[in-house]
Amino acid sequence: MSGALARVVRSGAAAGRTAAAEACELCAAPVAEEHAHLYEAEADGLRCVCRPCSVLFADDGAGGGRYRLVRRRRVRLAPVDTAALGVPVGLVFFVPRADGSVTAEGPSPAGAMRWEIDAAAWHGLAESVPQLAGMTPDVEALLINTVRGHEEHWIVPIDDCFRMVALVREEWRGLSGGGRVWPAVERFFAELTERP
Repeated sequence: MSGALARVVRSGAAAGRTAAAEACELCAAPVAEEHAHLYEAEADGLRCVCRPCSVLFADDGAGGGRYRLVRRRRVRLAPVDTAALGVPVGLVFFVPRADGSVTAEGPSPAGAMRWEIDAAAWHGLAESVPQLAGMTPDVEALLINTVRGHEEHWIVPIDDCFRMVALVREEWRGLSGGGRVWPAVERFFAELTERP
């Protein structure tokens, strides 16, 4: 589990307690509750960063391939037919990778489950939905919720997906999720807002 995801899970478990101040994982300066993240390719995980450090990585290529700034863009899409991708779950996110592969990840009571999908199928889908072709590898995801009749399709920063995974893990009860997880997922999607 990445450092950023682990902190999200811990913060959920510690609800009601005063959170310890978080620090930038590059310079150790304090970071605000709402802060930027860097994707670290070698660790395949996210790092929390302060505003000044995030500015250093604002230009593509600034991290020399090691780090990539997680953009804040969110775009709501019309329903996307992902049947060709062969993923039989209704709450999932798809991440195109810098090496050309594509992963699908879904939340579970134990955290994110990940599997690789057919890259050719993804590229075929991106031809029919041009917004997918413009996604930034590793740091943007196609997030979908079709559970219980919902039709939510978004391009979001990868940290939104990790927040959703942490939420499901925190709220899941028993074998089927219990009565809290699905209302919490619905609130999560209801609170998403578009931003350029």
